[in-house]
Amino acid sequence: MTATDFPHAYPFRLVDAVLEERNSDFSRGRVRVGVTSNGRLAMGERWGSPLLLAEAIAQSALLLEGGNADAGRRGFLAGIEDFQARRLPLAGELLCVDVRLSARFGSIVRFDGEVTSGGEEIARGGVLVKKGELPPPAV
Repeated sequence: MTATDFPHAYPFRLVDAVLEERNSDFSRGRVRVGVTSNGRLAMGERWGSPLLLAEAIAQSALLLEGGNADAGRRGFLAGIEDFQARRLPLAGELLCVDVRLSARFGSIVRFDGEVTSGGEEIARGGVLVKKGELPPPAV
């Protein structure tokens, strides 16, 4: 995958690499998120909000689901379910985000995810994503 495949761009792109492509039924996929102290989301020792961990799960799911990056840019995080954050990630950590597709209703998709650092669970929960759609072709 190249940077143009990613549905988000700096300064709000959290995912920096795909570690494991999703499998055929999307019961597993994994990405990496690097936490830096000079990134716009941290601006210091740690991320400013635990909700960024839910956003990391959503971005991971959209990227792993594949398809058109432009359509992915039109999607958005529509809800958070059963989400628990144990702590905020610190600058210098590399996070692994494991996601799986758990439900689909039209253009609304639920993904369940787990965020870990060095084997320690940092957050887990479900996110609802409203998938973007490309406008119809010009006639």
